[in-house]
Amino acid sequence: MASLAKDLATLQGRRVLITGHTGFKGSWLAYLLAQAGAEVIGIALPPVSGPSHYSLLQLDQHVNSRFCDIRDLAALQKEFAAAQPDVVFHLAAQAFVRKSYLDPHTTFSTNVLGSANVLECVRSCSSVTTLVLVTSDKCYKNKEQQHGYVETDELGGIDPYSVSKAAAELVFSGYCVATFQSPNSARVASARAGNVIGGGDWSPDRLIPDCVRALENHSPIEIRHPHATRPWQHVLEPLSGYVRLAVALKDGTAPTGSSWNFGPPENAVHEVHEVAGVVASQWGSADAVRIVSDPAAMHESQLLQLNSAKSNDILQWNIRWGFDDTMKRTVGWYRRLHDGARAVDLTAADVKAYLTT
Repeated sequence: MASLAKDLATLQGRRVLITGHTGFKGSWLAYLLAQAGAEVIGIALPPVSGPSHYSLLQLDQHVNSRFCDIRDLAALQKEFAAAQPDVVFHLAAQAFVRKSYLDPHTTFSTNVLGSANVLECVRSCSSVTTLVLVTSDKCYKNKEQQHGYVETDELGGIDPYSVSKAAAELVFSGYCVATFQSPNSARVASARAGNVIGGGDWSPDRLIPDCVRALENHSPIEIRHPHATRPWQHVLEPLSGYVRLAVALKDGTAPTGSSWNFGPPENAVHEVHEVAGVVASQWGSADAVRIVSDPAAMHESQLLQLNSAKSNDILQWNIRWGFDDTMKRTVGWYRRLHDGARAVDLTAADVKAYLTT
């Protein structure tokens, strides 16, 4: 199995640029890399008001944050020119399915044009040697199949969010053919991960944050699609995959222009009602879950999972925490924060536990 600690050590002292570092996954990745001694530059929109993992960790003291809209190519190029990064992780996105219905234009302009802009900046910035472009498991055309999707399966979608992620992958492929073929060009890959959970996420219309908000308000947890399944995994799992992929691009283990899935085993699927029930039980309110009907509900996939055999075999990347450990770590993070613990201590404890697992 690959070692995240060794991979992080490889990036020590390197200039690493993260787009979307103020978001949930981005803040965890920025913390990981900054603690490992990388020189981290972040490009993103300002953190949202209210609870923010980025703000609670006081990452502005450890990361060179540059606030910029990735849809603005000229501004983004100036930030790349100033940063002169070696490694780039592109995580910035409009990340919500429900919001994509309400505002499809912002979804497409951010996820498709924004990704094209990042690729153009990587193309034109000579300091960049490595790019990991993160999309989503929802880039695959979901056929509600029982087996997990592999990297060569058909791309597509129904909702604007899924379509935007499939389109971002096509833009990536086009840039690979047009730009990243010469020996001196950056080595690039795309990464696709399943549903990510963990402490520090307060996003709307996500199961764990919705559960926590309800429990903190002594309200029932209402779920719309109790039997929908997702590849639940702790946020540190795919992040370890992204870091592993960056190092593998550098050492030639991962071919440039490739795509990679990062998700739990296909037999480790769990339905929404089960996850909500575990959150309620571990919080101390076992009977809090309510199933509600919403005839006007927007389309959501019911069955979705990834096949990560390619990452397992070639990158030697594997899930470290099973479902039970993932839920204990996630619910425990929120519960202890609710009881007065500091977010930075909780995050540090999770990272230390993960690195020593």
